[in-house]
Amino acid sequence: MISFLRGAVAHVGLSAAVIDVGGVGMSFAATPRTLAGLRVGEEGTVQTLLVVREDSLTLYGFASTEEREVFEVLLGVAGVGPRLALAVLAVHSPEAVRVAAHSEDAKTFTKVPGIGPKVGARLVLELKGKLVPLGAPGEAAPSSAGSAQGAWKPQVVEAMTSLGWSEKDASSSIDRALEDRPELAEAGSVPEILRATLRWLGQGARTPAKAGARG
Repeated sequence: MISFLRGAVAHVGLSAAVIDVGGVGMSFAATPRTLAGLRVGEEGTVQTLLVVREDSLTLYGFASTEEREVFEVLLGVAGVGPRLALAVLAVHSPEAVRVAAHSEDAKTFTKVPGIGPKVGARLVLELKGKLVPLGAPGEAAPSSAGSAQGAWKPQVVEAMTSLGWSEKDASSSIDRALEDRPELAEAGSVPEILRATLRWLGQGARTPAKAGARG
């Protein structure tokens, strides 16, 4: 089993990347969040899982062991294949998936393209008890908007830092962008909040100082 890859990043695409491991280019599929952390020519490390099918061998890469573990559990749900499991992690962080499963929040899963109410309900049914929030093991998931921020804000900040903003500027920009959009904060959708923040920055707001130039 290939559990991780480490080497020079040879290529980063929209849905996959290649890492040179001892002169062998190892290709793997990954989420945009994982791919955003890789830079061509620099050393990269990803946790991996090899999915074996009758007609294919596909390697999937993850930014953390937690992401890989959630992916594996998702694959255990009837009707959920690697593509759909990866789509879930492209929209939600591993912790957000755990919170949704623990709190039986099917609507969180239906925000993923390709997942309707029936599949969302099945995910909640089959994941209940298998995934629990790591931040509060054994406790009910928080339901207030303020507590929910703990799940989505770090993800949005991470996405913005991968684009070049510092954590401080990213955090303050998110807060400013949502001042008049409390419904977005309450819903906690990472893609929607990220888009709203970038849109706010593009509408005449001061562009935060970026955290160092990228070569």
